[in-house]
Amino acid sequence: MASHEPAHTAADEPAPADARAGTPAGERPRPRHRPRLRLRPRLASAPTPYLRLLTATQFAFNIGFYAVLPYLATHLGSGLGMAGWLVGLVLGLRTFSQQGLFVVGGALTDRYGPRPVVLAGCTLRIAGFGWLAFAGSTATVIAAVLLIGFAAALFSPAVESEAAREAVRHERDTGAPRAHVLALFSAAGQAGAFIGPLLGSLLLLLGGGFRAACLAGAAVFVGVLAGHARLMPRAAPVSEPADARAPDAVTRTAPRARSPWRAVFTNRAFLLLCLAYSSYLVAYNQLYLSLPVEVERATGSGAALGWLFALSSLLVVVAQVPLTRLSARRIAPRTALATGLGTVAAGFAAVPLAPAGPGGLLPGAALVVLLTLGQMLLVPAARGLVPDLVEDRQLGLATGALSSVSGIAVLAGSAATGALLDAPAPVRWAALAAVPLAGAALAFTLPAGRGGKDRGTRAVAG
Repeated sequence: MASHEPAHTAADEPAPADARAGTPAGERPRPRHRPRLRLRPRLASAPTPYLRLLTATQFAFNIGFYAVLPYLATHLGSGLGMAGWLVGLVLGLRTFSQQGLFVVGGALTDRYGPRPVVLAGCTLRIAGFGWLAFAGSTATVIAAVLLIGFAAALFSPAVESEAAREAVRHERDTGAPRAHVLALFSAAGQAGAFIGPLLGSLLLLLGGGFRAACLAGAAVFVGVLAGHARLMPRAAPVSEPADARAPDAVTRTAPRARSPWRAVFTNRAFLLLCLAYSSYLVAYNQLYLSLPVEVERATGSGAALGWLFALSSLLVVVAQVPLTRLSARRIAPRTALATGLGTVAAGFAAVPLAPAGPGGLLPGAALVVLLTLGQMLLVPAARGLVPDLVEDRQLGLATGALSSVSGIAVLAGSAATGALLDAPAPVRWAALAAVPLAGAALAFTLPAGRGGKDRGTRAVAG
């Protein structure tokens, strides 16, 4: 792309006196400074250093977390001798202290900025992993697990809301759809989720045991803490320059005296997004509920379950960014959200229709592949819609609320979907497919989304 600076020639203005004197007749005078071609637009979609920091953060978070989590239940049951119901209680408390309290971390991010919240979360995670490594009683294990969960409830909304805010600013500055950035963010998280269990398994194979896995997870967060203490801005990055605020932005930020909590939880469009996103998480939870039952039924054991989870993670790592790049330039975020939910529904419908195939795993593999493809479409779209539906100063609270509301929906829906395990297979899978289909219908009631709209590429999409 050529420079926007005007190209000066002899016809535009007189050459300097010294240039005229030293220029042979009939030869155009050379400009004193040769115009440089601006190559930056070709690299406009490259993430900024701050976006790279946030993406690397998500990668490191998941390495540290998943080096420990897959082995926690076995440690509690076999290592500490806890009863099955107590193991379930501890795992449930961890989920609640994390997912259920995301809204708290988001509110603190809006109040104090992301830096102190992320640093506090990393510090608590280090303390929690260190405590869990040496915890031997039920009370100390529960306390350590609650600390680990609350740490994530602090730093995850802070990092996710910052990623969404920066993705919007990157889109405005470069024209690259925000979904590209959020797709890279999701792929980095999945890469960490894939590498983390491998790290934990390696430590267990080397004889280090669960304690070594916990200490390795803590060491990862020590590195994250040190990196963010040095590199993360001390003040929240400005999402919009003052002179770039359009009249519609003024209307979105006008009611300054209104309670942020009331503004978020009375925002009809945002609540509809929460419901649509909740249908995805209820469906995704079936990877831990219905998929194991299907694998056990098809193969006689759950040994192949790990391979299916690895398949899901690898799909995201390999295909997330190109798939999002393709969809972001052709369809609106609302349409991507609805299409993703429809793909998830197709995954459930495929289970009773797919042939058993080699090892009987084809139905389960079809579910995993379609659910993962749907996830790759809808998650960046849903996160990209949040900044369009709430004020910028409420973005942290809204990001946390999206996860917390969805977590409550999963908790409420788990009993209902669990009851379907005794139903005939066609009934069970049809009922499960209806959940994301209902979410897709809700998605079409949302605004189309601004991603790409300002460039005129998707104004009528969706």
